[in-house]
Amino acid sequence: MKVIVVGLGRMGTGLSLNLMKKGHQVTVIDSNPDAFKALGKNFNGTKVTGIGFDRDVLNKARIDQVDAVVSCTASDEANVVIARIAKNIYRVPRVVVRLYDSTKANLYRRIGIQTISTTSWGIERATELLMYHQLDNVFEIGNVNVVRIEVPPLLIGHTVNEVTAIGEVQVTCVSRNNKTFIPTTGTIFEAEDILFITVIASAAHKLKSMLGLS
Repeated sequence: MKVIVVGLGRMGTGLSLNLMKKGHQVTVIDSNPDAFKALGKNFNGTKVTGIGFDRDVLNKARIDQVDAVVSCTASDEANVVIARIAKNIYRVPRVVVRLYDSTKANLYRRIGIQTISTTSWGIERATELLMYHQLDNVFEIGNVNVVRIEVPPLLIGHTVNEVTAIGEVQVTCVSRNNKTFIPTTGTIFEAEDILFITVIASAAHKLKSMLGLS
């Protein structure tokens, strides 16, 4: 995949290096030439100095040939302008912007621009940490609930199968190291895992017993 990353702050730099390690072709844009130093000597992508919403700069970065653009400058306004140019003028298939103001996220998603908010992620992560050893009901439909909890110490090293009761309790997904995945029955719990568990109302006490909370 060919990707343009605009803005080499911590996020832009880390993302560029990660994409490069995964074998993607990366072009980075930043108005400050010194910002490229953070990429290190092993970065083999293309570096373009300039303003990310300047058409000449984008043409130099060959935006018409890329599969994705990620704009993560320090300015929400600049990120949105860059995203709209990429999406509406150059028809880039995938466009992602970093927004500090997460209240605008839904607006941009409606026009085909994907957003990420480090602020929103931080809020969610802090909430997860505060929910340690407490069941946090995050979704409910009829008599079925999805609850969230940080894995209790007694379950660390044990498997998902030990927190499973067919038709009553099931670990739906696990968040670990900022990534969320669907576990298998053999997945082993690790410290600081956040568990999302589907449980029917009548089995709530059974779940608490499995978790050692009763």
